[in-house]
Amino acid sequence: MAEENNPSANTNSGTPPPQGQGPEFTIQKLYIKDLSFEAPSAPGIFLKEWKGETNLQLNTKTRTLNEQDGVYEVELGLTVTTKSQDETAYLVEVKQAGVFVARGFSPEQKGHLFGAYCPNILFPFAREVVADMVLKGGFPQVLLQPINFDALYAQHQQEQQAQQNAPAGAPSPAGPASA
Repeated sequence: MAEENNPSANTNSGTPPPQGQGPEFTIQKLYIKDLSFEAPSAPGIFLKEWKGETNLQLNTKTRTLNEQDGVYEVELGLTVTTKSQDETAYLVEVKQAGVFVARGFSPEQKGHLFGAYCPNILFPFAREVVADMVLKGGFPQVLLQPINFDALYAQHQQEQQAQQNAPAGAPSPAGPASA
């Protein structure tokens, strides 16, 4: 019923929305693009007292697949490294991606859409993959905490603005944030 009143609910439409209908956003496909699990200290790490310390790094990439039709790929990359007593227990890398249709959005709106909204959609899937891989690797469960991609996107925008306003030759702010 809701789909009848929601013009963006039609995911099979290959044509742009009629003039004046407004922006359209749809999810075409969600998938794992790349996945890696390493346990370099196994099996010895299992014989030691567990004091796991987890580090999460993330990044996003957007790629235009078909500009005319407004089709884009957004990729969320997570690297989870856990050490126990200064020894790497495991490393999980996952690139969770999605194909999205975004038509009728301004460049600023697309920036937020691809830099915050789409990663918010992808993160729960990537978090599940990480949790599954860690358990299958024989390690205690890891539950990655939710991430505020809106805040990270705003921080990234502020850093870019600061770099653009900095005088030539001035040191640039710190690199990309990691959670």
